[in-house]
Amino acid sequence: MSTPTAFAPCILIPLYNHGSTIYRTVAELQAFGLPIIIVDDGSDAATQAALKSTCDAFPKIHTVRLPQNSGKGIAVVRGFREAARFGYSHALQVDADGQHFLPDVPRFLDAARAHPDALICGQPVFDASAPAARRYGRWLTHFWVWVETLSFAIGDSLCGFRCYPLPATLRLIQRRTLQSRMAFDFDIAVRLYWQGVPVQNLKTRVIYPQGGISNFNMLRDNLRITLTHVRLVFGMLLRFPLLLSRKLFGPSQRLRAMS
Repeated sequence: MSTPTAFAPCILIPLYNHGSTIYRTVAELQAFGLPIIIVDDGSDAATQAALKSTCDAFPKIHTVRLPQNSGKGIAVVRGFREAARFGYSHALQVDADGQHFLPDVPRFLDAARAHPDALICGQPVFDASAPAARRYGRWLTHFWVWVETLSFAIGDSLCGFRCYPLPATLRLIQRRTLQSRMAFDFDIAVRLYWQGVPVQNLKTRVIYPQGGISNFNMLRDNLRITLTHVRLVFGMLLRFPLLLSRKLFGPSQRLRAMS
């Protein structure tokens, strides 16, 4: 594993059955001249074929295929490790479904360059295409994240458009097994905050393409999200004195060691 000595970002795309959008996503990202790592989380044959066509058109893409679907969290963590192996300092996570406003990539990179130790979180600005249930339902998770951190620092805990500082992120995943599926985005954000990683929020448009594919399972994933919040609330209670001290007096070195 190489140790980054300068700002050296890459783009990380977890992919699961979004064969209809991956080519367009990668084609748009090519304009920024960044290395791209795609982790295929056991996608179906149609998506594998679309990914092969994408790689044929853009041969500098680095791909990793997981033999079976293991969840977004597993795919992203594998991508972090690949990025670190190549010596990148930051991983800009972009979803493959076409929802993210990719012209904002330079804004995320500028924020990460200005705050290299921070987690840069996308804070969605929804348009009329966003289902009302999605917009309002995410506020429940935001509420619990604010409780779990005793802070409003994380403006949106579910947006998959974010830039991770790899050294701090790797320290976390070496010590802690994170949630593997839909709870991953808020689980890692909360635990990075507990670890002492500062958060910068960046407003960005989120688009729901017509006919878009969602991998969200209403019953299964809501249960996992609920159980993850229960664990995080208990984790907050254990860290309450340190989190309160951080809120009142600023970050402490003791808090940085906890994940």
